Amino acid sequence: MANLLTLLASMAKKKRTWALAALAAWGVSALQGKGGIESLWAEPREVLVDRVEEARDVQQETIEQFQTAMQKFKAVTGFQGGKLEEQYEVLNAAYERSEAAAKGIGEHIDQVTNAANALLEEWRGELKDYHDPKLRRLAEQQFDATRAQAGKMIAAMRRVEARSKPVLDLFRDQVLYLKHNLNAMAINSLDKERVKVEDDVNKLIAEMRAAIAEANQFIDTLSKG
Repeated sequence: MANLLTLLASMAKKKRTWALAALAAWGVSALQGKGGIESLWAEPREVLVDRVEEARDVQQETIEQFQTAMQKFKAVTGFQGGKLEEQYEVLNAAYERSEAAAKGIGEHIDQVTNAANALLEEWRGELKDYHDPKLRRLAEQQFDATRAQAGKMIAAMRRVEARSKPVLDLFRDQVLYLKHNLNAMAINSLDKERVKVEDDVNKLIAEMRAAIAEANQFIDTLSKG
């Protein structure tokens, strides 16, 4: 009986060990699936570069979505005949894709800001570790320049985020008006608003391109640094 009890206790212990091993394996697998395992070992500089690249790419995608939406808008205003319901569906789908792309900008700016703060905080803490005063001054100058450039880049992205909302609101108004008035009068109204919508979209795209240029310059600076 004693031997049987010992055997059962040993099996139970092994099961606990297997369970822990399985849990650990699942955790590693989950991190790998989400790219998390890499971020555990990535330097703050690498993480920041990745976040800036992602934010830049989202803005480029948003430019393309807004350009497509504007093309659809122009096509509707020049509509001569057929089913207006189909024209509404096309325009509404283009608006929704633009809205979804624009929403991603804010989330990625937050990630860039967090990564920049993490890098700068670690960098600031290490400045006191220099023994050579000249090297410390050089490091401080580089730190100040990087902080200023990061702030400028994030500010450019925030301007894009702020400008995108009123543009989307204007676009949404036109889509809703078409939805509730599927007739020639609605098309005429959209045609009158086309110039303003196009002007606002072009200004937003210009802001996005400026922010993308800031991001590329920042990435280049960090990569060389």
